[in-house]
Amino acid sequence: MSASRPALSRRSFAALALLGPALASCVQSEAMVSPFTGPADASTFGKEPQLLVATTRKPTGDRPPYFGSERGSGLVFAEARLSAPGRGVAAQVSSVVSGDWAVLGVQRRNSGDAARAFAEAANGRDVLLYVHGYNETFESSARSAGQLSHSLAFDGRTALFTWPSGGGLLAYAYDRESALWSRDGFVQALKALVDNPIAGRVHIVAHSMGTFLALEGLRELRDLPGFSDRIGSVVFASPDVDIDAFEQTVSKLGPIARRMTVIIDPGDRALAVSSRIAGGVARAGAADRERLDRLGVRVADTAGRGWSMLRHDLFLSDSEVTQVVRRAIDRAGS
Repeated sequence: MSASRPALSRRSFAALALLGPALASCVQSEAMVSPFTGPADASTFGKEPQLLVATTRKPTGDRPPYFGSERGSGLVFAEARLSAPGRGVAAQVSSVVSGDWAVLGVQRRNSGDAARAFAEAANGRDVLLYVHGYNETFESSARSAGQLSHSLAFDGRTALFTWPSGGGLLAYAYDRESALWSRDGFVQALKALVDNPIAGRVHIVAHSMGTFLALEGLRELRDLPGFSDRIGSVVFASPDVDIDAFEQTVSKLGPIARRMTVIIDPGDRALAVSSRIAGGVARAGAADRERLDRLGVRVADTAGRGWSMLRHDLFLSDSEVTQVVRRAIDRAGS
């Protein structure tokens, strides 16, 4: 049975409707931007494009889209095969359409303990855990995870936590409720990763509304013995979180906060709309830098960078902003 989706208020609908044409045109133009400049085998992920997937989405079967927008019955572990742009027939088709990575197939790993199986798949290696934001399908979030890992030349296992986003412009309320509903699944997956004694450190990159979910998980697990030592870097890109709630939570994260980088842009149009929906409260990704500096986190202000109409995904579409993530991971490993 599919979950019902909360209706937007009239004011929220109007705000999104005003931005709709900009969103549509932005998706079409930004899809052609790819920050990697080398061959597809220049990174670990380019050589072995296998993506670990932990998801609370409802499976749809063995064919695309593999996981839909509905809420599942529990955490599912799967492995996705991806292909870089320009490599193979499927990748070439994907490149023509979007200039992006392609999902070639997904294999669900049946297990009584999906979180443990997910963690054990990363044995012996550091993990890059990507948490996507609002208006994402399973496939779009998997492509973003692959692109990010490849651009970072990440030397470890790349993982995606994907929650049941509605994948539509007018599903904002449903997405936010789904992100909150997925908190238990995220906590299970993250706890299993840090509990695995032969896995490396976990580097978290969360985007937009995904930062809300990641913050909730970090807050819930923060007091576990040794937990903070297993967390490497935490990067929040354009966090779509109430700035007051963000301050309150980050102030409780102790040493984790000192390894946190927040990518902000006061000109982020998507966050401006989110702020209007939230009654005018600023989002952390577009807040005054001084408020974030006081929390002891690193702040990367991307104002004036890139040419994106929305300015909401520069960590993927602008190579210099991508390097902010790379430096955060390097600092955590030093």
